[in-house]
Amino acid sequence: MKAITIALAFMAAIVAGSTSALDIAALNAALASAERPAADRDADARRKPAETLDFFGIEPGMNVVDLVAAGGYFTEVLANAVGPQGKVYMQNSPASLTGERGLRTEAAIVERLSGGRLANVERLNAGYIDTGLAAGSLDAAVIALEYHELYRAEDPQTEARFLAEMKRVLKSGGILGIIDHAGNAGNDNGAMHRAELEKVLAGAAAAGFVVDGTSDLLRNSADDRSKTVFDASFRGVTDQFIVKLRKP
Repeated sequence: MKAITIALAFMAAIVAGSTSALDIAALNAALASAERPAADRDADARRKPAETLDFFGIEPGMNVVDLVAAGGYFTEVLANAVGPQGKVYMQNSPASLTGERGLRTEAAIVERLSGGRLANVERLNAGYIDTGLAAGSLDAAVIALEYHELYRAEDPQTEARFLAEMKRVLKSGGILGIIDHAGNAGNDNGAMHRAELEKVLAGAAAAGFVVDGTSDLLRNSADDRSKTVFDASFRGVTDQFIVKLRKP
């Protein structure tokens, strides 16, 4: 009960005095809570979650989905950002929750959501191409460091199918926020788990999305983009791009 009370208090603090825009200071204060996993708090300085969600235009009261959420780092950030009047769907494919790695992910999710700590979060165990969500039901969707996997899929139409699903579930004016490891044209970006910004923008335009902007918030010029994102020298601190797409 104590955990639930603390979590709701932090989320309410974000809403108080700011009903139509994200209060970055209040969100950062909420994210500093000892109720969050220590690893998440340690990652905040390099991932800049509050500033990233502010760029996306996430606001209190929104209905959003955290795509390929894994253990839920961004799920919890979003839950605090949208507050008790909002809702966050934590999407993971059923296949990603099987096997040794999947079982670890499942355990992390259960721990994060234990005791009803994030009362405005609902698990969504479904694919990102067929989410099962109602048409026009979401204000925003966020996919962090996973967009490159669309290009690694066997089906060459995976990106187009994913974007079509996002257009279906987003409201008019709804936002699709993308964060990914930056890659260079001509490289084997799939093998390095990277994506080319221009390729992402071209795919979005072809799908009928409007590019509302890009951000250099997570750029790292020391990363020449020639190594895999799992290389010890750049793991966690790769050069990353942020894209804000809008459904017309």
